[in-house]
Amino acid sequence: MKSNNKWPYGVVRVVLLACAVVCTTTYAATTATTALAAQDPASTPGNALGDASARRSLLTNGAADEPQAQGDGNVTELQQMIRDGKVVEMRTTYNGSYGASLLFYPDQMLYYVALFQQKKFWRVIKTQTDTRAEAVYADFAKSTAQLADSEIRREKLQAENAFADRLIALQQQRANRLQADVDVARAQQSQVVDRQAQQQEAIRTLRAQQDAAQAELRALQTKVQDLQRQADGDLMPASQ
Repeated sequence: MKSNNKWPYGVVRVVLLACAVVCTTTYAATTATTALAAQDPASTPGNALGDASARRSLLTNGAADEPQAQGDGNVTELQQMIRDGKVVEMRTTYNGSYGASLLFYPDQMLYYVALFQQKKFWRVIKTQTDTRAEAVYADFAKSTAQLADSEIRREKLQAENAFADRLIALQQQRANRLQADVDVARAQQSQVVDRQAQQQEAIRTLRAQQDAAQAELRALQTKVQDLQRQADGDLMPASQ
């Protein structure tokens, strides 16, 4: 027995299209959340990729603590969304004090691309097209590298100068120690020279004394011999 409960082709097509839209939206939101969780297991849409102590995060480092501007601009809107915890940080690039971030608002499938310095937003672009968001983010990230170039070179030069100053201080300390050693050696050498001169003078004096004593000794020996001969002559018998 054949069933007559067949849906018209048009109704089936509408149902399939609706299912496709729902599945696509669900898949996009799930993909964004999964990619975010893969970067940091502790991440949730509300806390922006987890603890700020584990990584630098635009959302967890006070980027929206103090409002920068008033009005209905993208900067003010993004700041409020950050304060309300409605956006997810998907990508962030830092170069020096400059940064670029790609943020996602799942409820409306919106992307926010921000260019900032330290905690201050500079430019914010809002779009519903993921390819445009990625392109703007890539452009902003490239801009941060260019903007931070002089800042990074200055930091390097400051570090090199500080390193050179430390080397100079170390070499100066070594030079001071060597100079102290040289001064001690020179003072000691001067003392040694003076002592050697004194010793030579003492030697000359002692030699003179020795020569005088030897001369006196020879004179006494001659005198003794003469006296001995005289004494021996007085004791000889008179000749007959």
